[in-house]
Amino acid sequence: MANLLADPDSGLTPAQLAARHGLRVAGERPSIGAYSGQLWRYRHFISAYAHAKLTASFSNARLGQLWQVLTPLTNAAVYFLIFGLVLEQSRNIPNFIAYLTTGLFIFNFTQVSVQQGTQAISGNLGLIRALHFPRACLPLAITATQFQQLLGSIVVLLAIVVATGEPITLMWLMLVPAVLLQTVFNAGLTMVVARLGAKATDLKQVMPFVLRAWMYGSGVLYSVNLFAENLPGWATAVVQFNPMLVYIELARISLLENTHLLNDSLPLTWLIALGWAALAGLGGYLYFWRGEQEYGRG
Repeated sequence: MANLLADPDSGLTPAQLAARHGLRVAGERPSIGAYSGQLWRYRHFISAYAHAKLTASFSNARLGQLWQVLTPLTNAAVYFLIFGLVLEQSRNIPNFIAYLTTGLFIFNFTQVSVQQGTQAISGNLGLIRALHFPRACLPLAITATQFQQLLGSIVVLLAIVVATGEPITLMWLMLVPAVLLQTVFNAGLTMVVARLGAKATDLKQVMPFVLRAWMYGSGVLYSVNLFAENLPGWATAVVQFNPMLVYIELARISLLENTHLLNDSLPLTWLIALGWAALAGLGGYLYFWRGEQEYGRG
């Protein structure tokens, strides 16, 4: 009789007791499949959040969203003055204006995504602690915001390319897959820096210097032939795997007639671009997912 009246939960460990009653750890990281499913269900939230961020970022400016085009154009004008006229890099590059503008617009897409990605978690702690949603929505929304800005910039870029004498050719269509691969690369890299920035809040102070060095090493402002002319062979071979150099070269070869690749192989350049997109996209996603239960705590 005593055994019948005994508490069935007696003698169970806390973990066994929780499992018996269907309790789970608060904030437990879901499986990668379940997490991906959650992200898909929140796709409209990501889109709406990205659009809201884009609108809010220029809400206090008189010219509004026109600044998303004016900013890279202004940078292009400054760099053209320094590198094109003062340092005379334009002598070695046909259509230097279009060459420079293409490099700046493509690099700016990654630069701003990464810079803002460092604060994707640390800058949204109130939202994270108040609402339950897959945290990858935040870095993905940043990438989506910058992608929308890039689309506006590309319209201006195409006008510059035509105005400087470049013909409209079927090669222009290659810009579409090149930008899509870069977008996947940006999304993965933004998730990586988002997780790093969640713990190391000083990362946002260091990142501008890292990005500036990356820009100078990606042939944005000068001919990529300078790498082959001034670096030893092994260093040039390493540089050709620089992801930003690869995406910039693909954009230039798509839009500009008299442009040459550093490795002289278009198939190899596409393979490198695809490899970086797969590595950064998948690797960044997995790296961010593994820290899901940490975001917003402590």
